[in-house]
Amino acid sequence: MIEKHYVIEEADPVIFYGAGNANLRLIRALNPKLRIIGRDNILKVMGDEVEMVAFEETFQALIEHCVKFNTLTEENIIDITRGETTKNEIAEDVIVYSTGGRPITARSENQRKLVENFSKNDLLFAIGPAGSGKTYTAIALAVRALKNKLIRKIILSRPAVEAGEKLGFLPGDMKEKIDPYLQPLYDALQEMIPAAKLQEYMDTNIIQIAPLAFMRGRTLNDAIVILDEAQNTTTAQIKMFLTRMGKDTKMIVTGDLTQIDLPLSQKSGLKEAQRILKGIPGIAFVELTKKDIVRHKLVTRIVEAYESDEKEQKIKREIKSQSASSLTPKS
Repeated sequence: MIEKHYVIEEADPVIFYGAGNANLRLIRALNPKLRIIGRDNILKVMGDEVEMVAFEETFQALIEHCVKFNTLTEENIIDITRGETTKNEIAEDVIVYSTGGRPITARSENQRKLVENFSKNDLLFAIGPAGSGKTYTAIALAVRALKNKLIRKIILSRPAVEAGEKLGFLPGDMKEKIDPYLQPLYDALQEMIPAAKLQEYMDTNIIQIAPLAFMRGRTLNDAIVILDEAQNTTTAQIKMFLTRMGKDTKMIVTGDLTQIDLPLSQKSGLKEAQRILKGIPGIAFVELTKKDIVRHKLVTRIVEAYESDEKEQKIKREIKSQSASSLTPKS
């Protein structure tokens, strides 16, 4: 009889063991000739060498399933032990799986364009209204690349621009002041990576979330770098960000040109980048619309109402300007 210790390293032990250790009990039942003890992230297995070799292959397949799909059901365990394909493997067009095992896919035509262009270009701009899935899809693509070991790290950034409030009046230190601006990025990551694994990634800087100002002076290699809310960058800021690109790095820039919070005297760096960089090989622009909105149905109606009002106000301003011009006495 021999004894081996298997470390549950890449997968979340909670997912592997199952609720109330149900998965562990099933693994034991399917391997009656082995003595299997699970504690923390260590699986101690005792038995004869032939049985151990077979179990080692099954264990590795179970871990890979956990990492890829963020779930491990009793049905999955039985299929994998028998060497059969699980139902999860049959699903198509999945970018990544949520922490609950839900498949995350492109849900509209333009989101699919986003996925396609990501594989073909090193710099990708995703421009569209709130709720169109641009940031969520971008983060899903980054998580997939990290899970597939195509990159070594994910870097997420946002400009810390006030939208009505002032940073100086917010309580806490600089991290506490800035964290609310970065919360949407945390939210997306928490849906796709188990909590313990996400904390480990952040503690070891495999996943970094930082304000745009922290990018200055860095060269970013072997990474996917996402700049969110880019409409609130200045031309100098977005140029600084784009020139951080290093070896084996891809960048995704997202933004909504209808939600610019910069002072009226400043031009949006995203708008300028769209004008200057369009047509350059290796750079793609994907424009999402209100048809791509996948939030509550009211979000689409809200966007449409604001667009309609903006058009009405523009017409009124033009009429007022023309009236004022006609009343001005000619010299």
